Amino acid sequence: MMAKDAAKTRLAPKPDHVPQALVYDFDMYFDPGLVADMPARVLDLARNAPPIFWSPHDGGYWMICRHDAVARAAREWEVFSSDHIAHSAQMQAMGGAKIDMSNVVQPVPIMLDPPDHSKFRAPLNAAFSPKTMLALKDRIRSLCANLIDKAKPNGACEFMSEIAEPIPVQVFLEIFGLPLERQAEFRRIAKEHLSQSFGGLEDSQRKLREIVDVMQDTLVDRMAHPRDDVISLLAQAQVDGRPLTMHDLQNYCVLLFIAGLDTVVNGMGHGVRHLAAHPGLQDELRANPRLITEAAEELLRRHTFLAVIRTVAKDTIFEGVTMKRGETVKLGYPAADLDAEEFPNPDRFDLNRDNKAHFAFGAGPHRCLGSHLARIELQTLYEEMLARLPTFRLASGKPVTYRCGPVIGPRELHLVWDT
Repeated sequence: MMAKDAAKTRLAPKPDHVPQALVYDFDMYFDPGLVADMPARVLDLARNAPPIFWSPHDGGYWMICRHDAVARAAREWEVFSSDHIAHSAQMQAMGGAKIDMSNVVQPVPIMLDPPDHSKFRAPLNAAFSPKTMLALKDRIRSLCANLIDKAKPNGACEFMSEIAEPIPVQVFLEIFGLPLERQAEFRRIAKEHLSQSFGGLEDSQRKLREIVDVMQDTLVDRMAHPRDDVISLLAQAQVDGRPLTMHDLQNYCVLLFIAGLDTVVNGMGHGVRHLAAHPGLQDELRANPRLITEAAEELLRRHTFLAVIRTVAKDTIFEGVTMKRGETVKLGYPAADLDAEEFPNPDRFDLNRDNKAHFAFGAGPHRCLGSHLARIELQTLYEEMLARLPTFRLASGKPVTYRCGPVIGPRELHLVWDT
């Protein structure tokens, strides 16, 4: 690990209840192997790390890597809570610190447990339904075609900045209701938020408040003057029979801002990197474009890039491992999707794989609300790239490195093709 990265990592002493055999050196934010070659490092985790391990990095946390254990933990919200902020406040209160929860920014509904989670998710269901998202397909295809055609004569592109970022970011800003001319600023803030570990409740609140502040003028405007966008829909929504407050609207929009401006960008990067490294797969999909839908799912399984964070809500023994209230648990979806017990030869991309049921969009009550839109964007991108470009390859001398954290994606992806 480089010195500059080590300085950013908070190491924790091993708790007495953690057996030495379960301690494993893995830093979600700065692991050198993850930065250099994410697909290889995640496969190494799946093969060689304990199925559940404790890492001393980032203040100390548990990571669950085995497929069936991850699936179980994702469902057991009474034990593995998504409500990190409430639990952080409780732990601080036990130490004598008082937390005013009335002004705390809490991304909802992802940081709520049932039944509150279901109540706050309900206003979003129609906005992100399959039918609503399918209506955006022509717009998405047009964006893909224009960006690819612009790059094509050059024989090369830096895919992340020239194609992967503009497509989902522009689509999201249009449906969400934020100004397109500020997309570079919004994208920078989202990337910075997901690239940094948090030093406790005060630090996380400062970073979340930065996101609120950059949207606040738009939120105030939509509360007073609704339009045909998601912010306006939420501004007029009700939860449990009461209208949403400005604080409610801020909580919703912080989550949507982070998810909408970052997640699909990374999925595109992983998928296109794999295609660029496997020209034979490109040939197969060009010859039979109907296979692209299946290919998109297998790409998501092979390159799952999201690890979600939970808080242990009560002392428990999970899969034989003792965990204490207040400890952090990370559900290692990327490693779980490479579990050989669930997926034979998990490192191999297999279009004919019977089981492609992956964790790329999460699991349990918090399964990703935007999965319908993400699938449309990914499939459409692959269709247009394969139809409009000749065989594209990874540029020599420009290795792919990865931005790490709970969402992992290529920093840059240099492609070349013959003109």
